[in-house]
Amino acid sequence: MRKLNKYLKVQLIVAALMLAIVANFQLFAQASFPQTPIFIDGEKLTFKIRYGVVTGGEFTATAKKETLNGQEVFHTVLVGKTTGVIDKLYKVNDVYESFFDPATNLPNKAIRNIREGSYRYYDEVMFNQNEMYVVSKRNGKVNVPKNTLDMASVLYFVRRLDISKLKVNDVISLDTYFGDNLFPFFIVYKGRETISIGSGKYKCFKFAPVVEPGRVFENNDDMTIWFSDDANKIPVSIKFDIWVGSFRCDLTSTQNLKYPLTSKVK
Repeated sequence: MRKLNKYLKVQLIVAALMLAIVANFQLFAQASFPQTPIFIDGEKLTFKIRYGVVTGGEFTATAKKETLNGQEVFHTVLVGKTTGVIDKLYKVNDVYESFFDPATNLPNKAIRNIREGSYRYYDEVMFNQNEMYVVSKRNGKVNVPKNTLDMASVLYFVRRLDISKLKVNDVISLDTYFGDNLFPFFIVYKGRETISIGSGKYKCFKFAPVVEPGRVFENNDDMTIWFSDDANKIPVSIKFDIWVGSFRCDLTSTQNLKYPLTSKVK
């Protein structure tokens, strides 16, 4: 990883945010999974990324219904980008896309398009869920476990699970294919908690993804994520501590939610 700028390493803001929201939420077979999605065509979630009092970026998550190879899919797009002064210091625009089955939430196709300073990375991955393999433009054919997800589909998969069935300190795992590699991850359920952010006060489900100490994180519990405690189960806030300080990603606005945001305390 590149040497940190003395003011801020913007790449870490966006990359760690993506990891937080997408790669580290692993709730799978240990909770019931409804065939009807709890999100609808046109949903959009917007977040701000900040380091202390400095706002350094924006994250958006959108979901649209489309057709891929004659099959109806949800096309979800996660975009993390720098803003303001930070954008001038180190420009980042990372895009993760997923095309997944509305009933199972399993991906048929994924796209990763990374632009961070002068660094570029692009890949398209096709998933064969029945025969348990993926075909990557960069890495060719790779055998994968059953029900393997990509980065963008994980966020929406997690939201559909019945979190109420989990007990405090339950540990759950999930397999994902990311960056030409298979990644098994673990997350610990920490119960319910009410938090306050700029857009209001929310009742939430709290999770602590188990991260790998070393390059970014000092300890394996340096990340916390809160989902809204309502029928939508949208991510409300993400906090991650890395060796240069603490970063936050907070929900600022929502569009076209399927259900009322009853977790927001008036």
